[in-house]
Amino acid sequence: MSKTLNFLRGSAVALMLATPAFADDSPNAETVVATVNGTEITLGQMIAVRAGLDAQYQSLPDDVLFNGILDQLVQQALLGSSLEGDTPKQVELELQNQRLALMAAAVIQNVINTKIDDAAVQAAYDIQYKDFEGPREFNASHILVQTEEEAKAIAEEIRGGADFAETAKAKSTGPSGPNGGSLGWFGPGQMVAPFEAAVEALEVGAISDPVQTQFGWHVIILNESRQQEAPPLDAVRQQLEGELQRTVIEEEIKRLEGTASIDKSGSEALDPSILKQADLLEN
Repeated sequence: MSKTLNFLRGSAVALMLATPAFADDSPNAETVVATVNGTEITLGQMIAVRAGLDAQYQSLPDDVLFNGILDQLVQQALLGSSLEGDTPKQVELELQNQRLALMAAAVIQNVINTKIDDAAVQAAYDIQYKDFEGPREFNASHILVQTEEEAKAIAEEIRGGADFAETAKAKSTGPSGPNGGSLGWFGPGQMVAPFEAAVEALEVGAISDPVQTQFGWHVIILNESRQQEAPPLDAVRQQLEGELQRTVIEEEIKRLEGTASIDKSGSEALDPSILKQADLLEN
């Protein structure tokens, strides 16, 4: 190998070591997007504002959101910079409260992310619905007429062999008549009390005696009966997640209370009504 080639290689290595690495110019949370009277507004601030918006606003076009959030922060900075004198006491206190709330929310979210996953939700579902026994549900049909005499005659006619559905189509005055009197499946509380009580007393296939309600007189047949099944996991997932979240948060607070030093003695001599004295914030 020539001395010249070795020299060139050595020079290249030395040059690489001596040349600083190119800075990463890609946007990040610290990227300054605007400056107002010396106050910098960063991309991170804009992202935080967007994250706190309601879903209906987050669905706006990206350019609309970007320009709107930037204008809002610029205007806030502009107004804030025009404040003369010391920062008002109420503002300082609200900032302290917001800091506490945001820090607490961050801890809570971390606890939730750590302790609640699909397996935890599945386990909660299995425990809650392991021995689930739902109420009875009924599939019934009825024929509605105006008088008890009509209802008695129809009941005897059907018990004698007449087809219930065809009789309902011919004689029922209710809206289900054209459909053979079918009411489909229903559970407790979905029918008026006298009707529900009569259905509950029937055996499958049995015809009721006339039943009076505010709508008229009914002849009822119970087509089917079943025990309500446990709801599918997806139908109760949100509820279970909410219950799990409350549980893990309460457990975390109790854990922290067990290791913390908490002294509320400064509040004992205060009248609770003192919270109404907003003028104290002016001092």
